[in-house]
Amino acid sequence: MTLHLKTMAVVVTACLGLALTIGAADAAQTEGSASWYCAELHGNKTANGERFDKGAYTAAHRSLAFGTRVCVENQINGRGVTVRINDRGPFTRKRIIDVSQAAATRLGMVSRGTAPVRLRILKSNAKPGQAC
Repeated sequence: MTLHLKTMAVVVTACLGLALTIGAADAAQTEGSASWYCAELHGNKTANGERFDKGAYTAAHRSLAFGTRVCVENQINGRGVTVRINDRGPFTRKRIIDVSQAAATRLGMVSRGTAPVRLRILKSNAKPGQAC
């Protein structure tokens, strides 16, 4: 069976109560709260084995495959940035993604620490760091 995302709209309720919408966009969308990794974690190993780089456009997500490109959009100021999933987390129940310091800076959320965001999965050739 072949699933054509561009021709099908399906709403799925995830086990954590987050609404995922799969439809004409490139993939799933979800909304929730984002936080960012503190600078002290720079250089530590991530779940996929690479070293965390606070200057790279990377993020942690509980279930998305490593290497997935995601548009993270700050719902307060409208800023968006593309990140690559390379770690697992966040481990705080109310959050849906942890982003690097570079991504948090582009999103305008460093001083606040968290922000309401919308996530949208992108095509695999999307470049981390690009606006979205």
